[in-house]
Amino acid sequence: MKKIIKNIIYFTCIFTALILTGSCTGDFKETNTDPNKMLVGQVDSYAMFEPALYGSANFWMYYTWYWNNELVQFTAFTGGTTREEHRYKITDANWLSVWNTYARYGSNINHMYELAVKEEDKAMQAVSLTLKVLVMENLTDMFGDIPYSEAFQAQSTGNTKPVFDSQKEVYETMMKQLDSANTFYSESPVFLNPAMDGMYGGDMDKWRKFNNSLHLRLLCRISGRSEMNAGSQMQKIIDNPDKYPVFTSNTDNATVIFSGTDPYQSQFGDYTENSFTTSGRKLAEQLISMTVITDNTGNQIYVDPRLPIWGRKNTNKTSNPDNIWKGTISGCTVEEQSAADAGAAYLNYPVFCRLDFPSTFMDYSEVEFILSEAAYKGYITGGEAAAKSYYEAGVTASMEKWSPYGAYSEAPAAITDSDILSFLGSDLGSWDRAYDKEKLIADQKFLALFWIGMEDYHEYRRTGYPVLKIGRGTIYNDYKFPSRFGYTSVTLATNSTNAQAALKRMGGENDMHTPLWWSKEAIEK
Repeated sequence: MKKIIKNIIYFTCIFTALILTGSCTGDFKETNTDPNKMLVGQVDSYAMFEPALYGSANFWMYYTWYWNNELVQFTAFTGGTTREEHRYKITDANWLSVWNTYARYGSNINHMYELAVKEEDKAMQAVSLTLKVLVMENLTDMFGDIPYSEAFQAQSTGNTKPVFDSQKEVYETMMKQLDSANTFYSESPVFLNPAMDGMYGGDMDKWRKFNNSLHLRLLCRISGRSEMNAGSQMQKIIDNPDKYPVFTSNTDNATVIFSGTDPYQSQFGDYTENSFTTSGRKLAEQLISMTVITDNTGNQIYVDPRLPIWGRKNTNKTSNPDNIWKGTISGCTVEEQSAADAGAAYLNYPVFCRLDFPSTFMDYSEVEFILSEAAYKGYITGGEAAAKSYYEAGVTASMEKWSPYGAYSEAPAAITDSDILSFLGSDLGSWDRAYDKEKLIADQKFLALFWIGMEDYHEYRRTGYPVLKIGRGTIYNDYKFPSRFGYTSVTLATNSTNAQAALKRMGGENDMHTPLWWSKEAIEK
């Protein structure tokens, strides 16, 4: 653990030394305040790139484990009461930490872009825009309305109280920036330091595919808002693959590779199994129910081939005498947790806790699931036949992506072509046998997004799938799934007028009950 903390501090300190964005407890105001007045041009944009890429990749993984998995019921910390995120015990200090992290990376990447503009480096301008949208999309999807058009301007304009743009405006701006980046990429610019790029090795064609695939993600997120015409924009991308190339295989995945050598080490590389999973975070029954078929007599007769890679059974004969896949209960009460915890499966420690375990921002399977949903709903052409084809390609891509990781498990597991065909013919994955195909697409996309940042949290609020059981212990948010994170007390104190205007526009209090603009809950109101 100490080594990983040291590595995170290493990249953070490089970033801070380069731009000096403010204290670790700052919000947008503090992020914008530079006590040393470092000016654009005093550091090379490439010096900022590695900390941006590797640092964000590691916190992406950390947020998956710490936040996403607990909120969407992949795991639940039922080994005690030191962590109660699965009960929605989320405080102002948590909001502050999440806000600061995204805002800090957004600020630094924005500065990297400014440097690239000054240097007239189109490759770095394009990469900076792609990364900025990646980070800021997550910030707005966590909080709703955020500063965007006036964000990060304190140094240049003195504005320490930026207005909060509506989420609709933020999305419109982000998509324009992705279009601008795509134009830069189309000019075949040269990335000057390819050895720094642990994701694509400076390959601008790969970065371009990521950029446009990210554009599809944004369009999918807002597709429930008819006024955004997301379908027509998706169709434009699909119809023009030369102009808007997207992921076409797992070789295109936006995956940051860690060498395993200090400081290029993965987030959980030196965690103990106890700290990573056995002392607290167990697989939840929601995940087990989506990946295991149980017959009427209670026998588990089929298992999603990804499950033995993601997790391992609890082999304690006392708590799990039948040696089955068992999940703990997310959102259970303190009184229930001991019984719920008994026999629950663990995360597969040898798979995830390696110094060279990579971090993925987005993968090919997500693109196929986006297109499957779009075709099924009539947003793009092709109808149900195309939706099925995209769906099965998405499932296949996810299986093929995870198969190599099975080699690291104590009980090595590989996913064969035959395994994939069996899954697509099973009650878990069959298109033809599914009575609710919209749910099938959403559920399988949900599983394919396993270990990809906060994407499952975002997708659940957008689709309402899978159907989650809200436990009796979720008293901290009134037995309601957290629809957003609240603005921090620091933000409300230092930029009150603009923050309050944003809350009024969103139509709620500064709590975790107000639905976001693109969410199913807000659209159906």
